[in-house]
Amino acid sequence: MNHKNNHRTGGEILIDALRINGVERAFCVPGESYLAALDALHDAKEDIELIVCRQEGGATYMAEAYAKLTGKPGIAFVTRGPGATNASVGIHTAFQDSTPMILFIGQVASDQVEREAFQEVDYRRMFGQMAKWVVQIDDVARIPELVSQAFHRAVNGRPGPVVVALPEDMLTDHASVSDVPAHKKIEISAGAEQLQELTELVKQAERPVVMLGGSGWDKQAVADMEAFCTANNLPVATSFRCQDLFNNALSNYAGELGTSANPKLIQSIKDSDLLLVIGARIGEMTSAGYTMVNIPVPDQKLIHVHSGAEELGRVYYPTLPINATMAAFAKQLRALGKIGSDKWASWTAELNKNYNDNLQHAPIPGNVQMGEIMQWMRANLPENTIMTTGAGNYTAWPHRFYQYKTFRTQLGATNGSMGYGVPAAIAAKLTDRDRTVIAFAGDGCFMMNGQELATAMQYDARVVFIVVNNGMYGTIRMHQERTYPGRVSGTALANPDFAALAQAYGLHGEVVENTDEFFPAFERSVASGKPALIEIRIDQEAITPKMSLSAMREQALAAQKS
Repeated sequence: MNHKNNHRTGGEILIDALRINGVERAFCVPGESYLAALDALHDAKEDIELIVCRQEGGATYMAEAYAKLTGKPGIAFVTRGPGATNASVGIHTAFQDSTPMILFIGQVASDQVEREAFQEVDYRRMFGQMAKWVVQIDDVARIPELVSQAFHRAVNGRPGPVVVALPEDMLTDHASVSDVPAHKKIEISAGAEQLQELTELVKQAERPVVMLGGSGWDKQAVADMEAFCTANNLPVATSFRCQDLFNNALSNYAGELGTSANPKLIQSIKDSDLLLVIGARIGEMTSAGYTMVNIPVPDQKLIHVHSGAEELGRVYYPTLPINATMAAFAKQLRALGKIGSDKWASWTAELNKNYNDNLQHAPIPGNVQMGEIMQWMRANLPENTIMTTGAGNYTAWPHRFYQYKTFRTQLGATNGSMGYGVPAAIAAKLTDRDRTVIAFAGDGCFMMNGQELATAMQYDARVVFIVVNNGMYGTIRMHQERTYPGRVSGTALANPDFAALAQAYGLHGEVVENTDEFFPAFERSVASGKPALIEIRIDQEAITPKMSLSAMREQALAAQKS
């Protein structure tokens, strides 16, 4: 914006700062607490596309998914109080996923603080443990400084979310203040001595395993890592919901470590003598509840590479800790070339065979065979298809039975947050309209943010939403049957006709009750020229790909009697 003597409102200074930092899209639910920022966005609409969402949780999920896809900080605006509390789910997701994100929250006017004014919350206390940094900008003249700091904090070290509170009167105040140039991302490389030690540890290994995960990756970093791992024929496993960091079709891919992990892979990790962990924190979901790797000193030699120095030695004592960012470190590894021998070739082949064997599906109860549907998807979807998921037992199907072959084809919340898949898919489609985007959701998961179908229609985001409907909160029912068999409480759901609901929003809607109905339904959905929803009605007995609900209950009852 051109302003005489650079004299602007706080709202204008803020939006100018976003433009300088390369923000192209922001997600919001509007509120009266930040009207001045909305007004400034009106003047910046040629540069910043504002996506209006239907609930603040959906807005922050979209911002988080956008950040994952682009590597840029996701930007969201919400109003104070209820808006902020709704938005918190996206902040928690971004924190555990190490996703760069900035949430701007409207705040009560400065002269109303500590009076419990309308919708007043102290965001420093509220978000203190789930964000990298929380700041309230009380002085309009400090907007450029503090927004610049917010961007730098969000992207550097271990990336994560930053929360910025904006008092209402501050946004309407005026100041003559200079802008700050765009933030800079800092790349950290491993030292020469560390690379030499890494080389020696790899050479000495008999049963090495590489584990990839976390954030901070880009297309080139993934290509560099693939080149290093294939040159050395190292088996590669990916951490929970990071399957797209390595081509699953390559002969040295070993599988995913998460809720759908192959027991043989978990055992292989336990049997390994060297773990080269790059980017992953080896958290609860990845480590099978912290049982896979001994704490605090692993039985294996551990090379742990992470962009956040505070993560090194936090849980696991590393043989070799390396504080480095993914892009810089992967480039260094590629430059090393072939450093090992072929002595672990049979080990790598065994892990890859176990992975491929685990792709095979057995029949499940009912008329819909999800294994056949996933097999069809593996064979027919474009390789750059983006698959999103929320949380629930249904995620076992896209986790275990789909193959991710290119970078950023999987979007899932590692904090296991329900409701993520629908808004994440919308953000993905808006970010790259040429790619096929599939949102997987369970019936319970879908209803957490199903209202964002309206956002998909409003912005013509042609996602195919797949709702796997079994009439219950499946994961909780599974745990219930294992712990309190036969005592069903609080997990049954009475659902709407999801296809009819989608049609009411203006989408194309289909219902699938037999396996063979899915394939033409999917093709009609893609050909419809608008967002589409396919409801798959699955038998309640088909609780997991491996075991029925009744078998699970009988097993638990037998264990209680023994």
